[in-house]
Parts: sequence; structure tokens; C-alpha cells
Amino acid sequence: MGREQAHAVAERLAATVGRPVPIIASPLRRCRQTAAPIAAQWGVDVEIEPLVAEIPSPEGVPMGERVAWLRSAMAGRWSDLGPRYVGFRDSVVARLLAATGPAVVVSHFVAINAAIGAALGDDRMVLRSLDNCSVTVLEVDDGALRLVQGGHEADTLIR
Repeated sequence: MGREQAHAVAERLAATVGRPVPIIASPLRRCRQTAAPIAAQWGVDVEIEPLVAEIPSPEGVPMGERVAWLRSAMAGRWSDLGPRYVGFRDSVVARLLAATGPAVVVSHFVAINAAIGAALGDDRMVLRSLDNCSVTVLEVDDGALRLVQGGHEADTLIR
């Protein structure tokens, strides 16, 4: 199903963007795999960017406890999580603001929500329950992010 979704989003972006633009992806495998059909269709390379990677787990939290921590964190605000996570959010936003033109960024649920929150001036960690391979459109407008279109929402499995 994931490969089908990646190919479908590549077709959708080809139709809506209309021309090749830079593709930036999280270094995590599922984002690289999603970016690959887009890059192949456009004949461009994917820039791997750690600043748009998944939110890190807290120090000392084993991977088996990450889901419980993440669910709890997602119910709150960035400011409640402290400087490390506010810094994560701010790094995602700074990377998007550094774009010099249109680009496709393939990232993660939390990172995309961080960008949406910045665009809306909302400190909540989750504003939209984004589906896998949904397309959220943001613009840089006078040095700030602006939400143009929110991605398709669905019940997303948090792993």
C-alpha cells in the first residue's frame, strides 16, 4: 500500500506542480521511499535533510516506550515539552523558511504539524491528523510560513 501511495502522490504532484522542483526528504527510510517516485518522474535527485526528520525520543526512553510518550506529547503543546522540542520545531520551520523557491518536502506527521502550527501561530503539537502521503501546501510569505492548503486527514497509526 505504501508504494502505491508514493506513486499516487508523485502523479498528483506532477499534475499540480507542473514542473520539476527540488525534493527534500527526511533521512528516514519511509520518507526516502516516498520521495523516490517523485524524483524519478521529474529526473531530479533528492536532498536528504536531517532538519525535517522525525521528532526524537526523550533521552533514556526506550523505543518500546516511544509510542506512549509520543501520544502523550501530541496531546499537548510544544512549549510544554521544553527547549529541546521547541528547538526541534523551530529547526523544521527554519529549514522551510530557508527554501529559495518552490520545493517538495517529504517529512513526518509531527514535523508537518510543527510547520502548520508555525503558519497558524498555534503552539499545539498536533493541529491536523494528516494521512500518509497527504499533501500540505505552505508558502513563505514575508519571512513567515503561510498555510495554503492542509493535507488530507485520516486516523494515522502512530508507531
